[in-house]
Amino acid sequence: MDDYQTTIKSRVRLTGTGVHSGKPVAVTFVPSDVDTGIVFQFVDGPEPGREIRALVSEVGATDLSTLLGNPTGVHVSTVEHLMAALLGAGIDNLIIEMEGNEVPILDGSAAMFVEAIDQVGLEVQSAKRRFIRILKEIRIENGASWAEFRPYSGTRFEVGIDFESRAIGRQQFDIDLNGDSFRTEIAGSRTFGFLKDVERLWAGGYALGSSLENSVVIGYDNKVINMEGLRFSDEFVRHKTLDAIGDLALAGARFIGCFRSYRGGHRLNSVALRRLLSDPEAFEIVETTRQKHGRIAQISAVSGPVFAPWAI
Repeated sequence: MDDYQTTIKSRVRLTGTGVHSGKPVAVTFVPSDVDTGIVFQFVDGPEPGREIRALVSEVGATDLSTLLGNPTGVHVSTVEHLMAALLGAGIDNLIIEMEGNEVPILDGSAAMFVEAIDQVGLEVQSAKRRFIRILKEIRIENGASWAEFRPYSGTRFEVGIDFESRAIGRQQFDIDLNGDSFRTEIAGSRTFGFLKDVERLWAGGYALGSSLENSVVIGYDNKVINMEGLRFSDEFVRHKTLDAIGDLALAGARFIGCFRSYRGGHRLNSVALRRLLSDPEAFEIVETTRQKHGRIAQISAVSGPVFAPWAI
């Protein structure tokens, strides 16, 4: 955990395709002031200049990705990989200029977002960084699926999945999250899907930009059909962990605690986060201070919101 807020040193732009729309889209990262948080700003479309804050209170849909805003009006979709990259890279304050209403899928992971951030570098700012520290267990269940937050001295994710497909099966991935572990263990894991679902998704207007260049695809024979194979033997659960990191980044600050889930997804992640933030006894906002040699000397509770009030 670092003590001070950060932004990027200069602008950087990425172009690509919207995985659901199939249309060309672009994002430009713009440095911003302390306590701005992460803000999506539209530079084209019906309402240029319109902003949507990257907060769970703005989540409008979680069907196949996480969407902020009004699904039938002004919105930005597929934000989870980008949000995970920003949290993993340690960025607190950023304006994201949107050309289109979908974040580009790029290679289906968070790696290219992290590379773009590394290209321009981080600017350490003058204001202290604030964290959400988990004080008690919060758990939700939906059939066989569940998610929970628990107190923990660091930031930890424990994610389990279970698919009938022999290509996936049951997988578990546990990690203490920091900048290095995110880059090496999570950022490169790609989104995935089943070939048998493609026609149904296309008919519904989804996955129009999906391809073997941005998705791991499992064929009718329950085998991965991508020529290069998997980047990790358990890439599927690592990507589910990446999604969870991105969805929980919509808290408005990183948290000190452990998030555990089994057979989860965007909706479960969002509901769990809302449940946590709706219980003032379940968390507190804290700042950290360090000794000269980098050890945490104190974690102090502070009053006030992180970047903006939550409307839960």
